[in-house]
Amino acid sequence: MEEVFCQMEQILSVMESAVDGGLAGTQYKDRILGQQSDKFIQAEKERRLVPCDPLNTVIKCITAVMETKSSMGLIVAAPTCGSCGCIPGTVIGLGRAMGLSREEMVKGIFVAGLVGVFFAEEATFSAEVGGCQVECGAASGMAAGAVVQMMGGNITQCMDAASVALQNITGLACDPVGNRVEVPCLGKNVMGGSNAVSSANMILAGYDRVIPLDETIQAIYEIGLSLPLELRCTFGGLGKTKTALEILKKTEKHFED
Repeated sequence: MEEVFCQMEQILSVMESAVDGGLAGTQYKDRILGQQSDKFIQAEKERRLVPCDPLNTVIKCITAVMETKSSMGLIVAAPTCGSCGCIPGTVIGLGRAMGLSREEMVKGIFVAGLVGVFFAEEATFSAEVGGCQVECGAASGMAAGAVVQMMGGNITQCMDAASVALQNITGLACDPVGNRVEVPCLGKNVMGGSNAVSSANMILAGYDRVIPLDETIQAIYEIGLSLPLELRCTFGGLGKTKTALEILKKTEKHFED
């Protein structure tokens, strides 16, 4: 058990490096979005944001991880590259905002991983198969379980929070702009973290999850298979808007150059 815990602590360290590297500033020419996290930090200093410190820290950390990813830095694809910000940003952001120990954060990631095992067994993490509900959506459910664990909840509450979070994102399309997992992926990761915190609080307050986790996962998989191909990480939704097409031309030209 000690060996497994040490390995998970190493994973947490990689996640922390991705957060800190993103917050320190990233530069990369071939990406759609420039650095956004510095704007969030500045807005915090100027008190222009809605005052909700733990959630704002989560948003900031999720953004930092996504920026490390888009600048070709080292990240943990948990569960995928396009959804890599949600779990580490939520766990580390909440942990730092609330002064939680590394041990508590590691335990949270363990629970997130357990939810991920259930999801992998019953569904898929491939947006090409099930839309973004199985990437950012799955990450949100995993993060919700982690948050409950970090707040002292029991395992039943962890699974119930994961179910609620997943219920909230059924049918989520995958429609990347310019064939890059940047837009709207950043916002969907932030949404996933916000959803995770809200879902965890619902269950910690005693809300009824109604649908158990295994049934929720099965429903998400069925919905994913029913989505039009254009909404499963191909070429639809936001990806075919006028602006997206212009961005795609620019990125293709840069690649050719």
